Amino acid sequence: MLFLVAKALLSGIIIMAVSEIAKRSPGLGALVASLPLVSVLAIIWLWRDTGDSERIAAHAEATFWYVLPTLPMFLVLPALLRHGTGFWLALAASCLLTFVLYLGTVWLAARFGVNL
Repeated sequence: MLFLVAKALLSGIIIMAVSEIAKRSPGLGALVASLPLVSVLAIIWLWRDTGDSERIAAHAEATFWYVLPTLPMFLVLPALLRHGTGFWLALAASCLLTFVLYLGTVWLAARFGVNL
């Protein structure tokens, strides 16, 4: 149970740190947010919990494929905001786009034999 609390605290600290850094420097905050810290931590936690190399390899590969459909969100959101769209609507539209692209990625990956 203590390990679960430690995982949650460390993960929360990373999110808090990114938020605080971004308040002072949006570029530096973006750099820290773009680091695969959550993925690396998840891989470490998965290794500690299972010791299963194949599961970790599958997780890392799937993470790669799932990162791709998230990238357009980071271009659409600022474009919408800069064109006067309200924050919540722009965020919702960007998240919806990401969801649709996730579905497309899963469908396309399956057609090429990639099992997500």
